[in-house]
Amino acid sequence: MFMLEKAMAGSRRYWLWIFCLLAVIGTGLVCYLRQLDHGLGITGLSRDVTWGLYIAQFTFLVGVAASAVMVVLPYYLHNAKAFAKVTILGEFLAVSAVTMCMLFIFVDMGQPARVLNVLLYPTPHSIMFWDMVSLGGYLVLNAVIALVTLRAEREEVPPPGWIKPVILISIPWAVSIHTVTAFLYNGLPGRSLWLTAILAPRFLASAFASGPALLILLCLLLAKVTRSPLFREPVQKLGVIVTYAMSISVFFVLLELFTAFYSQIPEHTESLRYMFAGLDGHTRLVPWMWTSNALALGALALLLVPRYRHNDSLLAIASGMVFFSLWIDKGIGLIVAAFVPSPLGAITEYSPSLAEALISLGVWAFGLLILTVLSKIVLAVRARSLMEAVK
Repeated sequence: MFMLEKAMAGSRRYWLWIFCLLAVIGTGLVCYLRQLDHGLGITGLSRDVTWGLYIAQFTFLVGVAASAVMVVLPYYLHNAKAFAKVTILGEFLAVSAVTMCMLFIFVDMGQPARVLNVLLYPTPHSIMFWDMVSLGGYLVLNAVIALVTLRAEREEVPPPGWIKPVILISIPWAVSIHTVTAFLYNGLPGRSLWLTAILAPRFLASAFASGPALLILLCLLLAKVTRSPLFREPVQKLGVIVTYAMSISVFFVLLELFTAFYSQIPEHTESLRYMFAGLDGHTRLVPWMWTSNALALGALALLLVPRYRHNDSLLAIASGMVFFSLWIDKGIGLIVAAFVPSPLGAITEYSPSLAEALISLGVWAFGLLILTVLSKIVLAVRARSLMEAVK
């Protein structure tokens, strides 16, 4: 009860932020009700491009959710004390990210009743079925782990013994959710951009960069709000993780480019040409992809130099660049470009409609609302523990 009460207490800036999120959520809900009435025809989707902004956000956020393992694994398996203060935040970040993933699937289905078909008529041979199992299970695991450990921290007692096996299960489960997501794509032979065995490792590398980058921004924000130096050490450790993961992610992209263009197989090169140079005068994705490249290279230039990485301001800039670079790459480019050209050679470009964008913003705002409330509870519990220790 104490934890819920603390979420309802805050400064004027806290409630202004909550009000802004609720306003965005309300706008997205109104647009979704319109979509529910008129169908997916109000989106920018078409016969040739059947997955767009919704599925792209789902793909990106699965990676953000999976990245919680990058703080859970070193803390619980290797006793890395530096991550003690951010592990719960990483798990709550996973909870909010998985919730958004499920909402994006929900709004993309068109008719909500179709979601129930996965439960009412389970098909174990379907990758979609296992994706639902992995996401639902991961949500439950992280919620249980975070709440149990937070309660133990509030009561200043060790976590119960039964939670350790749950934590151990969550580590491979985190890898599974993005691996299964990759299987959704590279199991489709008609989409050459996804037809690569390296897609799952590429997804995981980008996930282990984007998620910790967002966690760094969250920790730096909380450190500024609370004026606490407790987050500095874990933030620096997370910076190293982001550096390695982003380097591997860029390397994997270069491997894809070399394989496609050295082999000169048209089906493998056309989508990449559309992304980076345009195809038959269609260049809608080109500025986005080159922006992603510029952000990735700029972030690596800051992260690979320890003197820059140890500067909190530059680390925040680099983390933001990593996050938005990978959001463009996975949240726009990788999904949309696979549909251009179609298997029949037709070029149909895609742009999200205003309603589609507002619904997506509403889902993001809902996830941020969950993350805000949970972070507020964590800070309240730790502030109380600190006051009791002083007494």
